[in-house]
Amino acid sequence: MFIIVAGAGKVGYHLARALVADHEVLVIEQDPDRVDFVAAELGTDVIMLGDACDAATMELAGMERADLAVATTGDDEDNLTFCQVSKARYDVPRTVARINNPQNETLFKQLGIDSTVSATNLILGHIEQELPWRGLIPLMTLTGLDMEIVEIRVPREAVTVGKQVKQLLLPQGALLCLVISEGTPRLPTPETMIHADDILLAVASIESEEALRSALTEPPS
Repeated sequence: MFIIVAGAGKVGYHLARALVADHEVLVIEQDPDRVDFVAAELGTDVIMLGDACDAATMELAGMERADLAVATTGDDEDNLTFCQVSKARYDVPRTVARINNPQNETLFKQLGIDSTVSATNLILGHIEQELPWRGLIPLMTLTGLDMEIVEIRVPREAVTVGKQVKQLLLPQGALLCLVISEGTPRLPTPETMIHADDILLAVASIESEEALRSALTEPPS
């Protein structure tokens, strides 16, 4: 693959170093000192000086033949611009963007960025899995579908405890796909009973996640 990376900071540099043995990689960086550093470490053919969001720079980089464009800068606006131009002007098949502000994740997805990576959300997800969390944890975004696989732990006081799957009032756009009870995973059937502290995995549209959380974890009204 030919992979073009925007930004030679710590993320961009380590990404390039990990990929360069198996792929053709080019990093675009506008700081001359970082360009010199990467050139010394990885070779002059891996790095070029320029503004990754500039059309002339993209032309020189050979963006029209790139298989993957990855934006790793510390500026969300630059990352969004780089990925959008890569897709719209150069028809790059896949784009990946680093997100520094988690609140921008939905916007990036709405504007057509194929994959987003938020360090804040990744760390939060790990923390939530280690704590007695009783909310909803997004595990994976399904590319291009505006849907996620989510994890929900059923509280003891939830209205769903003691009910069968066929009795659950799930929101439109949500599907229960796995029930983990006392460490044993089961594919749910309409007769599967929900118990306190069960872990439920579901596929849900992003907009229905709050309704799904409420349906599965709220106490009786």
